[in-house]
Amino acid sequence: MRSMTGYGAASGKAGPISLTVEVRSVNQRHLDVKIAAPREYGEWESELRREVGETISRGRVDVFVQRSPAASARAIGVNEKLVAAYVSAWREIKRRYKLEGEVELSLLQGRAEIFQPTGADADPAREIVVAKKALARALALHDRERRREGEHLARDIGAQLKVLRSVLSRVRTKAEGLATRLRARLEEKLAALLDSRAIDPARLAQETAILADRADIGEEIVRLASHLDALGKLIEDRDPVGKRIEFLVQEINRELNTIGSKASDLDVTNLVIEGKAAVEKVREQAQNVE
Repeated sequence: MRSMTGYGAASGKAGPISLTVEVRSVNQRHLDVKIAAPREYGEWESELRREVGETISRGRVDVFVQRSPAASARAIGVNEKLVAAYVSAWREIKRRYKLEGEVELSLLQGRAEIFQPTGADADPAREIVVAKKALARALALHDRERRREGEHLARDIGAQLKVLRSVLSRVRTKAEGLATRLRARLEEKLAALLDSRAIDPARLAQETAILADRADIGEEIVRLASHLDALGKLIEDRDPVGKRIEFLVQEINRELNTIGSKASDLDVTNLVIEGKAAVEKVREQAQNVE
């Protein structure tokens, strides 16, 4: 079992260029991969996204690719053609609209594209190979962290599964004597209504049979047991199981609700409340399971 929350990072070098790749993920119902990389790598973004999808099946995943020149390649040059174009454009605006003043350096502030690193030629094709290898290592570290967190989730869900199996066992025991308790309850009510008049045994048996049939929770107990067995298997599964656990939680909750409404028994109702509390804890944990 894996958690949807994790982090992994790795670095590599392509000549004088250092590359760092970070992978972060958080809970989300479906897979949503966001790539933040230098625009020189734009044509390979779909490949990076596909590699992430081969490792992660759901969650919000952010991949950050940072590119920085080595110290020997960090000299900054000026794109003089671009500067000349800006200055020419400003002078044309000044002439056309008869504006006063000269073109000043402040008009070029905030335009980072006029500066460019020198000392090393950019080679995106070479760099992306290194970036992909760094991504693979980052994903491996990310997966290791998710597995470690997944072990904690599996233990927590397993503990709640024990509670639910205990609840099921006690409900099954209560169900065995349910008809007898219903008969006794009905006799008490009839006795209070009829005072000292005799109760017709045949009519009592008929009414008891009707109540017992309405309160029969045998099918719900069988289905609940099946759902709990399925949940136990999913905890041990190596494939992504989060969505399947969420579905089972809904089914388990539905059976508990039906048992509580049909049984009309205080002891069973209290057990259903205990079971639903455990189900809610499983639901909370399942929201972080891949």
